[in-house]
Amino acid sequence: MSDPAAAIEQLVTDAYAVISGPAGAERDWAAMRALYWPEARMTALRPIGSESCTVEKYIAGKRAFLTENGFGETALVNRVEVYGDIGHAWSSYDGAWTEADGTTGATRGINSFQVRRDQTGRWRIHSLLWLVETPACPLPADMETPR
Repeated sequence: MSDPAAAIEQLVTDAYAVISGPAGAERDWAAMRALYWPEARMTALRPIGSESCTVEKYIAGKRAFLTENGFGETALVNRVEVYGDIGHAWSSYDGAWTEADGTTGATRGINSFQVRRDQTGRWRIHSLLWLVETPACPLPADMETPR
């Protein structure tokens, strides 16, 4: 893909797809690892602080939840910027899962993907920072629905 913005858009789509799937379906963890740089960090901002980990620790910590409950996450709106071999995708998302009792859970928020191009020309995620929507911090109106 020669268009860097389109390649980054696809990378974001792939990042959502690799963690998504029905209950009982194991995720393709090798595919997830391939989307990220080996030293990549994943950081969630929370009302009581932040939680940061490597991709390996994310897989170890989230594998059971994602597989047992099923989980799906998709982009609502992506904004991509590129400068040389670095890029950024500001991506609002919508996610859902099913609890063991059959009730569904839902989440929305914004993912900030910092990406960089490797020596082969492939874009990979250098870091991911996210914040879940709350009543005190709703999604901006222009990030709620695709244009």
